[in-house]
Amino acid sequence: MKEKAVVVYSGGMDSYTVLHTAIKNGLDVYALSFNYGQKHSKELDVAANVCRELTIPHKVVDITAINSLMTGSSLTSDIEIPEGHYENDNMKSTVVPNRNMVLLSMAIAYAVSLEAGKVFYGAHSGDHHIYPDCRPEFVEAMNAVSKIANYQSVEIVTPFLYSSKGDILKAGLEMQLDYSKTWTCYNGREQACGKCGACYERLEAFDEQAFQDPLVYEA
Repeated sequence: MKEKAVVVYSGGMDSYTVLHTAIKNGLDVYALSFNYGQKHSKELDVAANVCRELTIPHKVVDITAINSLMTGSSLTSDIEIPEGHYENDNMKSTVVPNRNMVLLSMAIAYAVSLEAGKVFYGAHSGDHHIYPDCRPEFVEAMNAVSKIANYQSVEIVTPFLYSSKGDILKAGLEMQLDYSKTWTCYNGREQACGKCGACYERLEAFDEQAFQDPLVYEA
């Protein structure tokens, strides 16, 4: 019998690669996505399509009711999404207060209910500068809590915690993954903007790997 694992799956290229990494490792995967009021909710449709193709269980949890407690982010509030590279200070407006602690807590609860021993999520080194809840010290602390918060110990697994976006893409290309089945842009329009921090980092990763991004971008 396969070991069960929950994968926090946003529909982006990082979690898409993590999802397939867990599957490649022979785990019985349960994908978990969250609608937290993000402007780029298009990623949830992308995630659902992938899970249908893979015939893996997929839950989308609506937590928009807690938005009144997680205000001040350009991803969820009436604030313009900044353009430019993640290294720019204006990218801090994309931080959703305490998001990953909230999402991981629910993913851990789901894992306990499934008797799954692992929760995977796609934190990586490119997020460390801007997002405190993607840094190694946060992951280590959450992992310690996750192992004692319930009668069942659950391990938080971050296979790309010290990897760059380019490293993640390289791993995915080696698995022959199709990145047209992902959505990265913070703007939920028909085509990716190519100007927000998420798009910048994605395009840099594809340039680094000398591979053409299959997504269509706005002119």
